[in-house]
Amino acid sequence: MTDICIISDGKPGHLNQSRGLAEALQRQRPGVEVIEIPPLGRGAALGTWLSGRAPSGLAVPDGAKPSLLIGAGHATHATLLALKRAWRLPAVVLMKPSLPLRCFDLCLIPEHDRPPVRDNVVRTRGALNRMRPGRKQPGQGVILIGGPSRHSGWDEASLFAQLDKVLGDTGMRWRMTSSRRTPEATERRLAGLPNVDFVPAGETGPDWLPTQLTTAETCWVTGDSVSMVYEALSAGCAVGILSVPQNRENRLQQGVRQLAQRGLVLPFDSWRGGALPLPASQFDEAGRCAELLLARGWLD
Repeated sequence: MTDICIISDGKPGHLNQSRGLAEALQRQRPGVEVIEIPPLGRGAALGTWLSGRAPSGLAVPDGAKPSLLIGAGHATHATLLALKRAWRLPAVVLMKPSLPLRCFDLCLIPEHDRPPVRDNVVRTRGALNRMRPGRKQPGQGVILIGGPSRHSGWDEASLFAQLDKVLGDTGMRWRMTSSRRTPEATERRLAGLPNVDFVPAGETGPDWLPTQLTTAETCWVTGDSVSMVYEALSAGCAVGILSVPQNRENRLQQGVRQLAQRGLVLPFDSWRGGALPLPASQFDEAGRCAELLLARGWLD
């Protein structure tokens, strides 16, 4: 029997969130099975909702009705609600939805989106992800370099001044990667840095970063790469934030500042050299949300 049905719009970031929650549920309920299906078309979703019957040919093994629906991304919302009504199942959305919150049984919404206080809303510290701590390699560190974005500018001189201090301060073994937003000129300079194994983003496979974060003791992340901050914390790394210019005040950066205030990350400007401190508390948002969900009895 299928226990969890993920509605996936195919976007890696959204699927990463849904799988993160589903895998946390599997760790707490061994034997739980998960499938993934694409969203219904608009017409099919509306027809399903109006009729209260799931369409034939839905990719569910043997037509078995699951116990729980999960989805992230606006394109999944209509299907979540249509199948919720057709199958009479709880539906969990992993973001601030475009439809009214009351339509969903549970909304897991990052606190930086400032969700209202409601019985069916849980505030999360960032988006959920699949990262888990592994066996840490002493002295192993990873550095994640982003690039300019809608919210963040780019100061290459400042970045390399920070990297010089980080790379020259400790006897760590460093691996570094870029992102698809990293300027080509910056990548060329990164490739020439001493005492670091630089792997451009274009040469990393899907398992490269999870492997690095799982085994690294320490992770420095540029402040524009907010999702990587939460993944590094979930992997059990001591996390430092390399500063980048901010184009404007935004909620994502407010979330990172809250992490610093809670002692979970250390901004470069507050670093006095030496090893980064471990987070003041365990960071496992997917596991915490799974516990809250199971407390509602939806997979019993």
